[in-house]
Amino acid sequence: MNLMPQSCPICGEPFEVTRLHCRSCDTALEGHFEPGRLARLSPEQFDFVETFIRCEGRLNRMERELGLSYPTLRLRLTEVIRALGFTVGPEANTVGDEERHRILDQLAAGQITSEQAMRQLQGES
Repeated sequence: MNLMPQSCPICGEPFEVTRLHCRSCDTALEGHFEPGRLARLSPEQFDFVETFIRCEGRLNRMERELGLSYPTLRLRLTEVIRALGFTVGPEANTVGDEERHRILDQLAAGQITSEQAMRQLQGES
């Protein structure tokens, strides 16, 4: 079975679920259904959430399982939280998405330390 696409390939707007079907008894429901917050996540974000749950929310276990640094995991968690429509801590001192990705790329390339990355991600110089 294919995953449900989240947005229209023509205009990019989110799809609305209007029909549900039971494969077992062929019952169908029509209406306007909200898919829920988790449907907002990209496949990568959903995989992250599954790993987060499997690791019981322990980022240190996720570090070992995924081979990623704590700052990278923390950033991905923050992105998931935002994708779900929640805010994370004081938003005033955080950096934008492009800057965040630039910082993570520098961290992954070994150009900056994790401490430097954390300071930059928190909006400090």
